[in-house]
Amino acid sequence: MGSATIFSILVVLGLLTVMLIRTVTFPSHQPDVGECSPDDVDFVELTEEMIGRFQSALRIKTVSWTPTQVSLPETLEFHKFLEKAFPLIHSSKLVQRETVHTHSLLYRVQGSNPSLKPYLLMAHIDVVPVDQQTWEVPPFEGRIVDGFLYGRGAMDNKNSLMGIMEALEFRLKKGLPPVRAFYMAFGHDEEVNGRQGAKFISDVFAERKLQFEFILDEGTTILMDSFRGVDAPVAIIGVAEKGAVYVNLTVDSIPTGHSSMPPKESNIGVLAKALARIEENPLPSMFGTGPEKGLLEAVATEAEFPLKFVITNLWFFRPIVSWIMSMKPQTNALVRTTTAVTMVGGGTKTNVIPPSAWGIVNHRIHPSQTVEEVVEYDRQLIQDERVTITILEDAVIFPSPLSPYEDDTFGYMSIARSVKQVFPSAVVAPGIMIANTDSRFYWDFSKQIYRFCPTVMYPTDMARFHGLNERISLDNLQQTVNFFYHVTANADRERIEPKHAHSGEL
Repeated sequence: MGSATIFSILVVLGLLTVMLIRTVTFPSHQPDVGECSPDDVDFVELTEEMIGRFQSALRIKTVSWTPTQVSLPETLEFHKFLEKAFPLIHSSKLVQRETVHTHSLLYRVQGSNPSLKPYLLMAHIDVVPVDQQTWEVPPFEGRIVDGFLYGRGAMDNKNSLMGIMEALEFRLKKGLPPVRAFYMAFGHDEEVNGRQGAKFISDVFAERKLQFEFILDEGTTILMDSFRGVDAPVAIIGVAEKGAVYVNLTVDSIPTGHSSMPPKESNIGVLAKALARIEENPLPSMFGTGPEKGLLEAVATEAEFPLKFVITNLWFFRPIVSWIMSMKPQTNALVRTTTAVTMVGGGTKTNVIPPSAWGIVNHRIHPSQTVEEVVEYDRQLIQDERVTITILEDAVIFPSPLSPYEDDTFGYMSIARSVKQVFPSAVVAPGIMIANTDSRFYWDFSKQIYRFCPTVMYPTDMARFHGLNERISLDNLQQTVNFFYHVTANADRERIEPKHAHSGEL
C-alpha cells in the first residue's frame, strides 16, 4: 500500500471522526420549559360551554367567494356572536374594541406595564366556500363525531380566533390582567386577498404609528408522521412567507391564415417551446439561504441514524440534501421558487392558423429571491423576442422578509416555548409558509412576524384544508386555547427566561 493511499485513508477516517463527533455533540435547539399540566391552576380545561361556543362560531356562514362576494351580513352576525359569547372581554375596562371598514375587528388589551412594546395576535373571520362539495356531515352544523368537531373553519381559521378569545376571557375571569399590552386583529376577507380587511387595519396602525414586539398570524402547523426518520411531532413556526407572481406569455407575431398552407411555426408552437423551457429548467435551489437549514437542524436531535448523521453535517451533505428535497413537490416547495403552468389559450377555429397564443405561469417565490429576479430568469430561458412577457400586476405578492429565530429572539421564543409547554413531545422548528396570509400587510410594524397555528395534522389531514370534512379534535381545541394562553403569559415577560412559571409568578 503506497503512502498516498495511506494518506487518503487517514483523511477519510479523520473526516468521519469529526462528523461522528459533531453528530454526538450536536446541541438541541429546543426551549427548556416546564410542561403545561391539568394540575396547574392556570390550565384551561375545555368545558361544554367552550365547545358550544366553538360550534356556534362554525355555524355562522362567513364565506368569502371572491373579493366582491363576501358574506357581509353573516360577518356582522359573527361580531354580535362574539359580544355575547365573551362578556368579560366586551365589558372589561382593559379592552377596547373597534370595527374597521365596517366588517373587520380590532381589539386593544391594556397592559399594566406601558413601557413594554405591545404585540399583535391575528386570525380571520371568513372561510372558503363548500360549493359542490359533499361532506360526511353538514359543513355548517358544528357536529361532533368520534371526538372531532366538524365544520368549515375548524382548521382555517376560526380555531385560532376562538382560541385567542377564550384565552383572554380565561385570563380576565381568573383575575390575571396582562402585563404587556397586545392587539387582536380579525380580518373578514383573508380568503380573497384581505384588501378590505387586513389592509384597512394596517392603515389604522400606520395612522397611529404603532410598532409591535412581534406578530403572530395563522400559518404552519404541528405535523405528525411527516418526517421520515423523526418519530416526534414537528411544530413548524413560519418565519417567512413565499411570494407569488403570475407571468403572462403572449405570442402573436406569426400571421393567421388557412391551415392548408401553414408556416413552419405557429404562435401556439412558439409558446409551447417557451413553456417547455420554463418547465424543464426550474429555478435553482436556495437551500441554506432561508430557514430550511434551520428546520433540519432543529429536528436533528430527534432524528434516527443515519438521518441524524446527515443533517448534523449539512456543511458536507448540503448538495445531497438539497437534491433529495427537490425530488418531492412538498419539500421542493421549501427550497426553491416553484414554477407551474396554470393556463393556456389560443386558436379560433380548427382549420385556421391561430392569430395568437398565451399562457400563464405561476411562480411561488422563495424569500431569498425577488419578483424581478424570477421574471428575468424566465426571460433568459426563453430568449425569443416573439414571446412577450408581462406581469399580472394585480396578482403580485412579494416574498416576506425573514424574521429572526435565534434563541434570544423574544417573539420566536415566546411562541416556541408556548408550543413546548402545551405539546411537550413536539420538536419546534423554523420554516417557510408556502401560502399567503394577512400578515403581508403588516411588514412595516414589526421585524418579528410569525405564522403558526397549533393544529395537529396527520398526512391525511392536508386535504381537509379548503377541502372536504374539515375538522379538529376536541383535545386539539383544548390545546389551542392553552397555547394562546401561554403565548400571552410568556409575552408578559420583559425578556426571555429559562422557565415559564405557572400562575403564581404572572
